[in-house]
Amino acid sequence: MSNPTPTLPTDRTSRVRLRQPAARQLREFRSQREFQYVEVKSEQSGPSRFWARLWSWLDDFLATKSGQVVWEYGVYSFLVVALVFVVLKLLQVDLTRAFGRAPRRSPLLYDTAAEDIHSLDFNTLLAQAEAAGNYRLAVRLGYLAVLKQLTDHGLIRWQPEKTNHDYLRELTAGSLRPAFQEITRQFEYVWYGEQNDLSAAHYTLARDARLTLQRQIATTRRAA
Repeated sequence: MSNPTPTLPTDRTSRVRLRQPAARQLREFRSQREFQYVEVKSEQSGPSRFWARLWSWLDDFLATKSGQVVWEYGVYSFLVVALVFVVLKLLQVDLTRAFGRAPRRSPLLYDTAAEDIHSLDFNTLLAQAEAAGNYRLAVRLGYLAVLKQLTDHGLIRWQPEKTNHDYLRELTAGSLRPAFQEITRQFEYVWYGEQNDLSAAHYTLARDARLTLQRQIATTRRAA
């Protein structure tokens, strides 16, 4: 048989005395860096801490199985939406109408969706648009005036369903093509980009480029 483990009797004779370190020793401890406990505050601002927490939460969420599913389908959805947007832009679809927001109305009685360049008085319409400060409409009217002039000289064949780039491909007059390409770029930027805040100074630059091209067209021999 094994001997039982002996137990020590309770010490009832000694008394525990609480000892305080000397004041000099406490001062020495406080002066040592190891004993200096300072609460470190973040140097980040409130918005920075918010974004840090948000990204940390997002990182943790994407590490889960459900987060990976959301990420995968989210990326696919974004790519599909981006592709549809690019296709609609290439087809020159009015996205404001497609999403239910009515486009801003022009202060002039002018239907830009059903214009016939051979029935418009461009000089009058341009003067009205410029006087009203509607430089976006003036850029479009000027571009249509160029198309009419090119058509009248037999350099292109105007049709309502054609695109601007169709006319670029038709224009074989080498000296006119770069200038026409530039005002086409300006027109698409102003009109399809809905630049309603076009300044008078920027419109003047666009108008001067258009007038220079029209003078070139006027001196170009009519195509056979």
